[in-house]
Amino acid sequence: HRVQPVEVDETPRPGEAPEVLALRLALAKARAGAERAEGAPVLGADTVVVLDGVCLGKPAGRAEAVETLCRLGGREHQVVSAVALTDGEREATRLSVSRVRMRPISPAEAEAYWETGEPRDKAGGYAIQGLGAVFVEHLEGSYSGVMGLPLYETAELLRAFGVPVWRERRGRGAVAERRPGAGSGATPAGGVAGADAGGGPLDAGGRPRKGGRRQA
Repeated sequence: HRVQPVEVDETPRPGEAPEVLALRLALAKARAGAERAEGAPVLGADTVVVLDGVCLGKPAGRAEAVETLCRLGGREHQVVSAVALTDGEREATRLSVSRVRMRPISPAEAEAYWETGEPRDKAGGYAIQGLGAVFVEHLEGSYSGVMGLPLYETAELLRAFGVPVWRERRGRGAVAERRPGAGSGATPAGGVAGADAGGGPLDAGGRPRKGGRRQA
């Protein structure tokens, strides 16, 4: 299991739709990882938070993080998560789009949240799988997609490439393979741990480790 960090320019192109951006970046990350994977299937993932048609990136600092959270507070936004899989010859992508509504967030709360360190590398400035969950009033769509790796879509890609999603564990029946994807990096799909869409590490169960993301 390993994470393969890759360098990908995540700058949106003029007029590029959020769905197109997420798919393009996920595929670019998978392709970049495949160059060093010696034919192994590689997963790449990317997540975009969208408010009023504008893509919100990772906050550059405290002021931007507080402003972003206050803008998201009391409103609904979209989380667009894309996952791509390639083995150097074949490639395929899947897309997950979710809607998240947050309760109103005061500047003081946003400041306190920033001090936890959690939102520093998260698109949209929050992590639904962490302390940021206290702001989420309603979710319509994929929880794992908002975290940064849509598991249903990922499993569909793995099956299409003939990569087992389930395996037998002696005396305990079938269990799901742990196959997280990657956001800032690329993940060989043979069962590596991976990096989430915000660049944070994932544990063996696909959950961000302490201090890591989960995209939204």
